[in-house]
Amino acid sequence: MIMSEKKNQSFFQKPSVAEMVESIVGCKWSLRVMQLIRNGVNRPGEMQRQTPGLSTKVLNERLTKLQRFGIAEKEVFPVTPPHVEYRFTPFGDKFLGIIDSIEDLQQELAKNEL
Repeated sequence: MIMSEKKNQSFFQKPSVAEMVESIVGCKWSLRVMQLIRNGVNRPGEMQRQTPGLSTKVLNERLTKLQRFGIAEKEVFPVTPPHVEYRFTPFGDKFLGIIDSIEDLQQELAKNEL
């Protein structure tokens, strides 16, 4: 029983930052969703309208992942019809620095290849 308790404890631990980067960068849509939130597009319906090919299911999975990692938070407004908005947490703002560094490195690499 002690062994299973340890497994459960590790299951609920937050992933490392490296695991978060792998998960976010390795996903086709996560970076796009983060870019939309950064640009002030924080409602799921608008995110979908601005991203052809992004399904509701995949968008919800990406937003849930960002919440689970503590990168984004969801605000639910008690109105009818339902109104939901996403924004970055303070940790998410710091995490964006990692994403920016990756994009800067890509641009630098592209310039050197020309």
